[in-house]
Amino acid sequence: MKKLMLSSIVSLSLVLVFLLPSYADAAAYQSSSAKEKVIEVGKNYIGTAYRFGGSTPKGFDCSGFIGYTYSRATGKKLPRTTTQLFSQGTGVNKSQLQKGDMVFFSTYKKGPSHVGIYIGNNNFLHASTSRGVTIDSLSNKYWNPKYIGARRI
Repeated sequence: MKKLMLSSIVSLSLVLVFLLPSYADAAAYQSSSAKEKVIEVGKNYIGTAYRFGGSTPKGFDCSGFIGYTYSRATGKKLPRTTTQLFSQGTGVNKSQLQKGDMVFFSTYKKGPSHVGIYIGNNNFLHASTSRGVTIDSLSNKYWNPKYIGARRI
């Protein structure tokens, strides 16, 4: 009986060893899929007007746009302000940015005052005060010197 139980445990362990990488791959796929969904949802609002305090398609400020987009794409409820968002997730080096990461800027005060969504190819999606929801380059002469970091959730 002990031999049979030991044999079963060994067999189950071998099965798990070969199946676990598949589960890890599935989780990575879902994560990648969620990031693409965030970008897809966000791009639907390109051209939406900027509205201070706005968090709906009637008008967005930067953090309202982030919260609305992530909520629609992933079901995750994020904090409302840029400062609060800057404390979420894990810090990411600029050279390691991935699609869906939040990128932060110091625009009018020390610390994070603007946030966008990294969409790849050195570009980010955000609610701009002058153009509403739009895409800009991290290398842009305005945004580049104001970049202060990124977070991955």
